[in-house]
Amino acid sequence: MSGRRIGLFGGTFDPPHNAHVALAHRALVDLALDELRWIPAGQPYQKVRAITPAAQREAMVREAIAGEPRFVLERCELERSGPSYTIDTVRALQARQPGAQWFLLVGADQYAGLPSWRDWRDLIARVTLAVAQRPGAAVPASAELRAVPVAAVALPPMDVSASVIRDRVAAGAPITDLVPPGVASYIDRHHLYRPG
Repeated sequence: MSGRRIGLFGGTFDPPHNAHVALAHRALVDLALDELRWIPAGQPYQKVRAITPAAQREAMVREAIAGEPRFVLERCELERSGPSYTIDTVRALQARQPGAQWFLLVGADQYAGLPSWRDWRDLIARVTLAVAQRPGAAVPASAELRAVPVAAVALPPMDVSASVIRDRVAAGAPITDLVPPGVASYIDRHHLYRPG
């Protein structure tokens, strides 16, 4: 199918949470997407902490996206060995669907740090950057990056982070208000993020 508008939403998703889901729904609307592909990172090269095994993060993403047919789990980074570079993912997906229009959904902090990404100039030539930003918040970026047109996606006002969720689970505190029900159930069943 050519001409499809496809969003790419990558991350560690350790775990995926309600702010991820809300942002993904917002992107469907703001960017008029036909689908949004959630891309769990295989080996995130910029992460220094130990991360949950890929199979478990994939299972949690499946739980988070259930019920929205335009959300698709994209496994390419899980299947590829070595560090997960976004440019490799975009090149592979574009080779598979050359007629599509691609949008890369990034947070404001990721956007500002794009010049540290591998082959970032090639990346921004291949996709439309869709930057999730809080209303009224300035996004610092290099002059070269600011010259590239971006699409804005309104970031839902939700104060949720994966690290807070992991800390709450470790402390025995509830997380049902922070993650989709299927994700909370998966974390509980598999005893994730618990100490020791």
